[in-house]
Amino acid sequence: MLNTSFRKHWDPWQELNRLPVDMNRIFSGLSDAVRTGAQAFPAMNVLSGEDRLVVTAEVAGVNADDIDITVEGDMLTIKGNRPVDTLGEDEKYHRRERGTGEFSRTLRLPFEVDAAQTEAEYTQGVLTVVLHKPEASKPKKITVKRAS
Repeated sequence: MLNTSFRKHWDPWQELNRLPVDMNRIFSGLSDAVRTGAQAFPAMNVLSGEDRLVVTAEVAGVNADDIDITVEGDMLTIKGNRPVDTLGEDEKYHRRERGTGEFSRTLRLPFEVDAAQTEAEYTQGVLTVVLHKPEASKPKKITVKRAS
């Protein structure tokens, strides 16, 4: 007997929506021999409130002018460049863990945001991006009228 309960609950669109998250997870798991530290950078946290999201990213060593933030629908992209340290003539690395060079991280947000209301602040190596829900997607109370 064929069990058809799987077909009732499987949603192919939900699987497609998970694709960017799965791809980020796959590529972030590559060994350090294949990727540089800059490609796994920056570490991010995403906090959600009723009408906004707050994204924090660790970008120590990056100049604020070298950070580019774009928002499109429910996608947030943070790009930047961490410069290479300048060494003196008689200096060399004994250990090098901090990545340098260009980086880019794209996150799918839990809802579309109003790009015009997006705010960003950079303090002590932490980038904070505040993204607001558009007015159209916020819940509205509907008054029920009595028929006369």
